Amino acid sequence: MLVSVIIPVLNEAGTIAAALASLKAVRGEKEVIVVDGGSTDGTKELVAAGGFSAVSAPRGRARQMNAGARHAKGEILLFLHSDSCLRPDALEKMQEVLQDQQVVGGGFKLAMDISGPALNMVCFFSNLRARWTKVFFGDQGIFVRRSVFMAAGGFPEIEIMEDWELSRRLARLGKLQQVDAPVTTAGRRFCQGGIWRTIWLMQKLKLLYLCGVPPATLKAYYRDVR
Repeated sequence: MLVSVIIPVLNEAGTIAAALASLKAVRGEKEVIVVDGGSTDGTKELVAAGGFSAVSAPRGRARQMNAGARHAKGEILLFLHSDSCLRPDALEKMQEVLQDQQVVGGGFKLAMDISGPALNMVCFFSNLRARWTKVFFGDQGIFVRRSVFMAAGGFPEIEIMEDWELSRRLARLGKLQQVDAPVTTAGRRFCQGGIWRTIWLMQKLKLLYLCGVPPATLKAYYRDVR
């Protein structure tokens, strides 16, 4: 079963090499689609140096991921952040979950590349939330059957919370499942913004979104450091 790994990038020269190196070690049939939103820091050159190619799309994570899906040939789409790394057995674990034909998609467990009480707490509660609510965010590596992704209309092309909305759409079409394997993501956005301040900001944004604040308004408060 071919898996299309789709990575949206925008000026990710500091992280993309590690993500691509981890993908080379991942077992299973896969294609890697890097979708560039107009990088100016040499990201595309690093992608090429790693033996991959990048396609171009209008800037915006949702737009870029949708563009990657249109280029994809795989039966399964896996959307991965550029600062996230997979274990070698990640696709095998994912495909075990997908043997249940009622499962349309899901995500992995979240892990950080740095440790500490606050970040460990973030991972614990993120994984607990995903297991119980079936809402997966992008840093958990969202996967979905390609046919179901297209039936759901893809990612809504909004400024923020596109992953939350996709989870909602997919949940109406079938079961979502958490894979018992981690995606390791960079803890830099927490450290750069201050760990507790970043945790508070993320929870605040989720609450405001639930209260109906438009994504365009929320984006103004969100410092995207990926």
